[in-house]
Amino acid sequence: MLRQLLVGGCVSVINIAIHALVMTILVWVARAASADNKSHPAVFLITVMISTVSVLMAAHAVEVFVWALAYLIVGVVSGKVGFVYFAFVNYTTLGYGDILPVERWRLLGPITALNGVLLIGWSTAVIFEVLRKALARTETPK
Repeated sequence: MLRQLLVGGCVSVINIAIHALVMTILVWVARAASADNKSHPAVFLITVMISTVSVLMAAHAVEVFVWALAYLIVGVVSGKVGFVYFAFVNYTTLGYGDILPVERWRLLGPITALNGVLLIGWSTAVIFEVLRKALARTETPK
């Protein structure tokens, strides 16, 4: 069990670092973005939100692939097929249950799910913050 916790903890920390880097860049860009063209604030908001959510989805996909690589390295799924799918199912807490991990690595699935839930929640908070900043940039001074 200790080995599973160590592997799960290390992969989680790697993903947290990836997420922190992406989040820092997104918040920095959101603060720097300007809505100079006040005549089209809706277009500005749409552009900012599509960009933000797209970058976050890409970050989550990278994080899933980090889990999939870990699964492949330690042999969580028997054979070489299904480890990316299995990582996505665990990370998103979908939990189909159609692929089962080998018994000695069974704890990595829940650790992956916990990591995914926390990072997806963090993304939700940043989406809200970016939207708040973008809305503030589109308001006209009183």
